Amino acid sequence: MKPSDTIVRVSRGRITESIHRIHLAVVDNQGTLLHRAGDPHLLTFARSTAKLIQALPVIESGAADHFGLTEAEIALCCASHNGEDEHVSTARGILGKLGYHAKHLQCGAHEPYHAPTSQAMRERGESPSTLHNNCSGKHSGMLSLSSYLGASPDTYMSPEHPVQVSMLEVVSAMSDVPKEQIELGIDGCGVPVFGMPINQLALAFARLGNPEGLPAQRANACHRIVNAVRKYPQFLAGSDRFDTRLIEVTKGRVIGKMGAEGIFALSIPDLAIGFVLKVEDGNIRALYPAVTEALKQLGYLSETEVSDLKDFHTPAVHNWQGTEVGRIRPDFRL
Repeated sequence: MKPSDTIVRVSRGRITESIHRIHLAVVDNQGTLLHRAGDPHLLTFARSTAKLIQALPVIESGAADHFGLTEAEIALCCASHNGEDEHVSTARGILGKLGYHAKHLQCGAHEPYHAPTSQAMRERGESPSTLHNNCSGKHSGMLSLSSYLGASPDTYMSPEHPVQVSMLEVVSAMSDVPKEQIELGIDGCGVPVFGMPINQLALAFARLGNPEGLPAQRANACHRIVNAVRKYPQFLAGSDRFDTRLIEVTKGRVIGKMGAEGIFALSIPDLAIGFVLKVEDGNIRALYPAVTEALKQLGYLSETEVSDLKDFHTPAVHNWQGTEVGRIRPDFRL
């Protein structure tokens, strides 16, 4: 292992049992690369980090105002939520404004991420619905755009559907990656997912937080999304989740979103910067320690804020008896 390797180390006792390499790009809203680790041009899928960008056309189009979406509902459109009761009821509320129901969501169903909610449902004999899917807010937002455009709700996940066409266009514009160069895949919830270099995704987040120079309509949509997740961070993720705690701890100075396979994107609006970190092997256990450490080393988190995030920064490894047997620690210098 080279001394310059940017890794997160997983120990058990005195032995390093596993390592996870990371890649990082930090850019300003003009695309200038400010900080890097590993390969800052690594091509990967944005996964759920893109949800904040995908929410832009829901607002720009006029759909959000037409259906009277609240700030909490806009925040949920950006979420990978826990499936807690407030998340489910809010997603149901969006659909109700459209005259739709849970059956119109095509994201599939899974148990809530929030263990107490999942346990309570099992005890009541309840099965999870599409509303419990962590992406139900995003899909509800897509259906609101589809309805506003007069398009079919049956095919809203198709790449050719007006909803997905508009979302590809906004992702391209915010990231400066031409549409034809964005690699399309299928996300876990069935909709198109966008592949691009991490520095370009970071640019999209820099512009989201500080949209200076963007058209007025888009800049307004950026401000509304940032304000919504700042005001309702619990709707972006939920109880005991890093995305929510990062916003709460920094009092909205830093807003960020995780994605599957170990990717995290964030914006610091006051500094006009975007930050994307990718765990090379996709293991999410390394993601939050690496993000917290990188933010600390770059001076974007205070010591008090790092302390408040300590459970994410250097989490313990436990056995099935609940005994601490190791630690997950970032081990790098930027």
